[in-house]
Amino acid sequence: MDNQNNGNGHVANHPRRFLAGALIGSLAGAGAALLLAPQSGKKTWTSIQHRSIELRDQAVETMEGAVAQARVNARQITAGVHEQAEGLQQRGQELLGEQRERLSTVVEAGKKAVRGSRVP
Repeated sequence: MDNQNNGNGHVANHPRRFLAGALIGSLAGAGAALLLAPQSGKKTWTSIQHRSIELRDQAVETMEGAVAQARVNARQITAGVHEQAEGLQQRGQELLGEQRERLSTVVEAGKKAVRGSRVP
């Protein structure tokens, strides 16, 4: 994928980088919560474990949604390309028929001209 300049001199990040940043931020937040939490260590670890499972599930759902959307977009693009190809093929057949008719007319005119030039 291409990096794009967003106008502020920053390069737009890929979705993976965003998810990695979100995960790192979540872990940092969990670490801070662990240090500052008024709960016991066991409760805190249980809470962190549950939250990490939730974050993992959210990341999986996000990726699955992105993959599903990419598949839908790919199908739409493929269908559009097929439609255009069919239209171009049909137009090509029409042009070929027109050219055959023109060639037939020219050949007939040529035959008549040759027959007319043979008359004594």
